[in-house]
Amino acid sequence: MDVLRHFIVSQPLIALFITISLGYLVGKIRAGTFVLGGIAGTLLVGVIVGQLGLINFDPALKTVFFALFIYAVGFQGGPQFFHALNRRSLNQLVSAFVMCLMGLLCVLLAAWLFGLDRGMAAGLAAGGLTQSAILGTAGDALARLGLPAAVTSTMQTNVAVGYAVCYIFGSLGPIIMVTWFFPWIMKWDIRAEAVKLARTLSGGRLELEAGQFDALQHIVTRVYAVAPGDKAVGKTAMAIDAELSDAAIEAVWREGMPLDLKDDTVIQAGDQVAVTGRASLIGAMAGMLGGEIAPPRQQLVEERREIILTNPALCHRELGDIHDHASIQSRHGVFLTAVRRMGEELPVLRKLTLQRGDELHFVGTPKDLDRVQSSLGYKISAGAVTDFVFFGIGMTLGMLIGMIQFKLLGVPVSIGSGGGCLLSGLLFGWLRNVHPRFAALPVGASTFLRDFGLAVFVGIVGITAGPQALAAIRQYGLTLFFLGVGVTIIPQILTFFFSYYVLRIRNPIEALACVAGGRSANPSFAALLAKAGNATPVVSFTVTYAVANVFLTLWGPVIVALVSKNAA
Repeated sequence: MDVLRHFIVSQPLIALFITISLGYLVGKIRAGTFVLGGIAGTLLVGVIVGQLGLINFDPALKTVFFALFIYAVGFQGGPQFFHALNRRSLNQLVSAFVMCLMGLLCVLLAAWLFGLDRGMAAGLAAGGLTQSAILGTAGDALARLGLPAAVTSTMQTNVAVGYAVCYIFGSLGPIIMVTWFFPWIMKWDIRAEAVKLARTLSGGRLELEAGQFDALQHIVTRVYAVAPGDKAVGKTAMAIDAELSDAAIEAVWREGMPLDLKDDTVIQAGDQVAVTGRASLIGAMAGMLGGEIAPPRQQLVEERREIILTNPALCHRELGDIHDHASIQSRHGVFLTAVRRMGEELPVLRKLTLQRGDELHFVGTPKDLDRVQSSLGYKISAGAVTDFVFFGIGMTLGMLIGMIQFKLLGVPVSIGSGGGCLLSGLLFGWLRNVHPRFAALPVGASTFLRDFGLAVFVGIVGITAGPQALAAIRQYGLTLFFLGVGVTIIPQILTFFFSYYVLRIRNPIEALACVAGGRSANPSFAALLAKAGNATPVVSFTVTYAVANVFLTLWGPVIVALVSKNAA
């Protein structure tokens, strides 16, 4: 046992990866619908590993990985954050900010009433508000206060302790509030309200239950044999497309040979015609094109393509409006199958308002998709390689911003490299959205930077806090837990009623999604989605989540500046 302890203490990188591995394993443990999560699991395992002895890491390691994590967070949320800064989303933006502000005030009040030091107050915020990034921004701010090393180390340990004690209810509380408490006091049926909202957005179409799908809306291709006397004989391909509206002729074979299909190609008796469209329309083709036949031994190549929307003329418009005003020539042969925003799939409904940066999924022939792509934006694969020029510039800019110091109530304050990289990430994420040829950082790459960067940072925090953590838990444990309950619950109650009665966010699904997003609470959002049974909460959540992520992260140095007590 002593040999193992000595080996782990002498090999910090091995200790780190063991911590991450076991932490994510612990994070998968379920208690009903509650899952601890890999980050909280990594912190807890790190504290346990830290009991083996003093394990030293190069301080730059923690700084670099936290900077990578927070830059990726900013980059992914940049487009949605800046989109929220407009009149259309103003009430949801205000709701998210009020939630963050109430959380900050609750933490400051608790610190004042119970004599918490700067580190413990920041940990209370990180756990009670479930914002792991506060661990980094607060820890960085503490290091810049110029206090004795022992005092700084104790308070940085207290940040981790506060987070660990308060995190579990910090995750569970929003789930209870969003899926049970608020619907109970407001007498809302979440599923019924989600169905109602989906019907409104879809223009009256029936909302489907979980596991059901609309078979008539699937995109299919069928082949028809044109007989003498059929309505299609003598008409051009474009004229037939105009009559079909949401279906299109994709190929024509004459005497067994494929034709070079053009808009003015005239359909003749004996032709074999391939039509692509929604199944609900294809069934009516027999009256125009003749009987359906088995496909000929030919290939008809179609493609699934994801396009990022950048055309300002199409942003902030409803899907139905764009469809109705687009000519047959412009939308010929192209079918929208899905819309995603910030990684979340949105309901493809007529009243869905598109935003710059939305990911549109299409099916069609490569030629038709190329035509549509030129008027929409750019193909996702065009950004499949990281632009390291802009990535390096973004990280450098973030570090430089983090070096700027200012005084808050006479106390020198800096947002640190974490806060600086968050701001530069927001800026470069927005730049990528506006100018898609620059600053490419694929979703897979940014997600890896975000998840792995945070895992490494939290693992190091847990391991280095381990030797002092148990003493701090014994001193503050139960008191800190109940303070965390208050920090978790009170802002949600105050903000919910403020949003409902003052900001007039009256739709139940939107109101609940704003609570989850304003808390940056992914578990409660997942629970709300499960209760809703559809994607209607996604739009409101993405707006408030992007705003909350920024402000909650910046609360770290603010708390360090406003709380005056240092650890003994």
